[in-house]
Amino acid sequence: MQKTFVLHTLCALLALVALVSAAAQPPKVRMGLTEEQEIGGVQHPRLLPSRDFVALDEELETRFWHDKAQTILADKLASHRKLNENRAKNVIMFLGDGMSVHTIAATRAFLGDSNKQVYFEKFPYLGLSKTYAMNERTPDSASTATAYLSGVKANYGTIGVNAQVERADCVRGADASTHTQSIAQWAQEAGKWAGLVTTTRVTHASPAGVYAHTAERNWEHDGLITDSGCSSELNVDIARQLVEWSVGRDLRVIMGGGRSYFRDQTMHDEEGNGGLRNDGRDLIKDWQEDKSNLGAKGEYVWSLKGLQETDLNKTDYLLGLFDASHLPYHGDRKRSHLEYAEPSLSDMTESAIKLLSRNDEGYFLFVESGRIDMAHHATLAHKALEDTEQFAAAIKLARDLTNEEDTLIVVTSDHSHTMSINGYPYRRQNIFSLAPNLAEDELPFTILSYANGPGNAANTYSSSSGRVDLSHVDTTSADFRFQATVPLSSETHGAEDVAVFASGPYEHLFTGNYEQSSLPAMMAFAANMGPFSKDKLNE
Repeated sequence: MQKTFVLHTLCALLALVALVSAAAQPPKVRMGLTEEQEIGGVQHPRLLPSRDFVALDEELETRFWHDKAQTILADKLASHRKLNENRAKNVIMFLGDGMSVHTIAATRAFLGDSNKQVYFEKFPYLGLSKTYAMNERTPDSASTATAYLSGVKANYGTIGVNAQVERADCVRGADASTHTQSIAQWAQEAGKWAGLVTTTRVTHASPAGVYAHTAERNWEHDGLITDSGCSSELNVDIARQLVEWSVGRDLRVIMGGGRSYFRDQTMHDEEGNGGLRNDGRDLIKDWQEDKSNLGAKGEYVWSLKGLQETDLNKTDYLLGLFDASHLPYHGDRKRSHLEYAEPSLSDMTESAIKLLSRNDEGYFLFVESGRIDMAHHATLAHKALEDTEQFAAAIKLARDLTNEEDTLIVVTSDHSHTMSINGYPYRRQNIFSLAPNLAEDELPFTILSYANGPGNAANTYSSSSGRVDLSHVDTTSADFRFQATVPLSSETHGAEDVAVFASGPYEHLFTGNYEQSSLPAMMAFAANMGPFSKDKLNE
């Protein structure tokens, strides 16, 4: 009995000693790593150094970064010491459709290095705008155009009407009491000229926000209204509004695509493309006749050559429709040898500014790079970044052609997209290439990817073999569809805030986080026009 008691007591003491010893021991080691290190290694893997990366000598010195910070600080202090509170004679709004913050960051890498700045990032003031639609968390280009051009939050799919109008409401949308006023109208009423430039159809959602009022963004020509079961007389299509209604009719500059939406199905354009209208009309001819009846010189052009041959000093109104539908992606202009046939965004912007600058009272100009958005929808990230690069070039040209003392330039987006920059790419690695670290299935993945879209079926997952092996695929091709998590025929917009950059009179108003619908108010105040002019301000 005594031996048994002693034995049990000894076992208990040994167990206690083992327990205390274990508690005092460092964490378990596996393959030379502690559990904590192992977890950290998974979350933040240590990758092999990039053979392509060579650090700039100056970047290795502490002083380089301090000097850089000193320069940035000095610029900020200088801008705050003397605020530009001149009245803006001119206002130019640049819209990168679908240009998310991720798109801008990826464009820096596309330009060569993460330390690059996309031109408009050099503007002294930056803010964030909230993009939601009245009835949807994730907006579209129609509801957002109403917000940033009219100052009113609207329902998804509607343009230039308030939220009393639901999408495709044939009756309510035709009620003039629901129609909003755009900043282009405020400019015209103040004696300024107004114009629009876009790489989409001029009747597309974003440019239509300048002049149109409709319950359905797709009602770009009369046939699309009747297809919806509505009257094309009660609901005037967007192309007709551009030619017939006061704001569109008075626009001094209209440039973009969409010739087919202005001509009847029985007609063909200058390149042989058929029209889409059902009413027998040629609205381009009607536009020309209207300007002639006004005793004004109205020039219609359909090619880069025609634009280059136009004497902008003797042209009162300019209508440029350079494609049957949208203009090509900027990169495709060169790849398809169209750079001498159709103008770039920079070409159109330069012509617009030169014509509008002839008005002593100033102007409002809306410039859209619309195909950034379309490239993202197709998960064609390469083309989205090429168009963003050209967008920045057009903005630089506009800033060089104008004076910061009297011309306010505002750069923003209507909404974001689901593209992200992921993995652990090397500092100067090609942004279109594969991440240097493999996934847990030992297969590579792209640095740029989307939460959803056609890239899933194309380059992400195969029902027969599982995840697609991209080891021998040229992901840098302009036509490569980047990987996407969820299979969709078209990638969706994102719902997060978008950036706003400002340069010129009252540029300092555009800081902070605010409703997207505040943008036209701030632009109008800077130019002292419309319902937000100084004499109408509630101070």
